[in-house]
Amino acid sequence: MKVDFQKMSPQARMWIYQSSEPIVATKVESIRNRLQEFTEQWAAHQQPLAAWGEVLHSRFIVLGVDGRYNQPSGCSIDESVAFIRALEQEFALELFDRMTFSYQKDGQVYTVPREQFQHLYQSGEISDQTMVFDNLVSSKEDFDDHWLKPLAQSWHHRFV
Repeated sequence: MKVDFQKMSPQARMWIYQSSEPIVATKVESIRNRLQEFTEQWAAHQQPLAAWGEVLHSRFIVLGVDGRYNQPSGCSIDESVAFIRALEQEFALELFDRMTFSYQKDGQVYTVPREQFQHLYQSGEISDQTMVFDNLVSSKEDFDDHWLKPLAQSWHHRFV
């Protein structure tokens, strides 16, 4: 069952899948429709999950489950990964490359491979104050408070 993001518990689980390139607007709308269908039917042991999904910044596909209603099971999490893999195939996206980093500069979101990220830092194009997206956050509270953070406060910093 689809739920409102704002009404989800701070402890709700979150999963973030980052596209290596911006997702074009026509694909974003189709993906949003597929996310709505998925979250409306997503279940664990035949019990509906209070779920939410969205495409953010034309680059991130985010899923959340509020465990106050029903807890996701290993099988339901596997189902969500299979769903994301299907989106990846259908829309010709790359969503599982964890060695690409996204950052925000001048109101734009950029995604680059780890080596290029390191070069950008060394050349001064990005700095410790550059805002980076931490796609490893796992709760709504962390998503709200720590998804976007200065590079100096992120795990990304060890790669520069």
